[in-house]
Amino acid sequence: MPPSPSLRVGPSGWDYPDWRGVVYPAQRARRVHPLEYVSHHFDAVEIQSTFLGPLKPEIARLWLAKVAHNPDFQFTAVLARRFIQDRSLEAGEIVRFKEGLWPLAAAKRFGCLLLQFPWAFRFTAENREFLIQLRRAFHEFPMAVEMRHASWMADEALGTLIDYRLGFANIDQPEYASAMPPSALVTSSVGYVRLHGRDRGYWRREFSGAGPDRAGDYLYSPAELEQWVENIQHVRAHAQKTFVITTNSVAGKSVVNALQLESLLRTDPGSRTPRLAVA
Repeated sequence: MPPSPSLRVGPSGWDYPDWRGVVYPAQRARRVHPLEYVSHHFDAVEIQSTFLGPLKPEIARLWLAKVAHNPDFQFTAVLARRFIQDRSLEAGEIVRFKEGLWPLAAAKRFGCLLLQFPWAFRFTAENREFLIQLRRAFHEFPMAVEMRHASWMADEALGTLIDYRLGFANIDQPEYASAMPPSALVTSSVGYVRLHGRDRGYWRREFSGAGPDRAGDYLYSPAELEQWVENIQHVRAHAQKTFVITTNSVAGKSVVNALQLESLLRTDPGSRTPRLAVA
């Protein structure tokens, strides 16, 4: 089954200084925007800058222009840490955050809002209620949740995600006590897979609150990626649309691994061949 509009693979973020000369040409022409360059080779990208704060509507409209050539391209975005970590539900902040996403949604380019919770966010009655409140606050958008603690594998926890149409983000991360294991779960119409790498320093950053802006300096081997192909195909078969995001962005490693995943998922020799050369 070849990649199609129902399955989109791409990196988390696209504008990093250390991608120059690795992902992008060392002397990039001024007229070539990094997002435009990436969108020639992938059908999805995760906006990770929204973890720090809301996107400006005018920037969203600029980005839409840069991806206009690719009719299958969609964005996902990480919900701001203000809501996740600080547990703010202030109405004005919610409105401002949504304002940056409306242009993407109106253009049918917005695939999913990702709620990334830390390992300490375990399945409890209090945390369940907070999750429901967030769902109601951002109810206009498709949503997926990334839970890093294995307690969210409980039947009651998964039932909550199903009841409130929250997608389950299947993640790959370094092993740790009660950490979420690799999975292939689908709890809504949106399937989500997120590969963080297996850098041993991951949990140190997790507990420091560093967030998703730069993942570890880890490059998956082809064999490690192969382990995820069956899971991805399972998610894809049971979701209306599926996003596979690589977050190991240091030195363009997320691009390398995303290209490799596209190749592994492609079985139709007539499907699009990636043209992005990564040094």
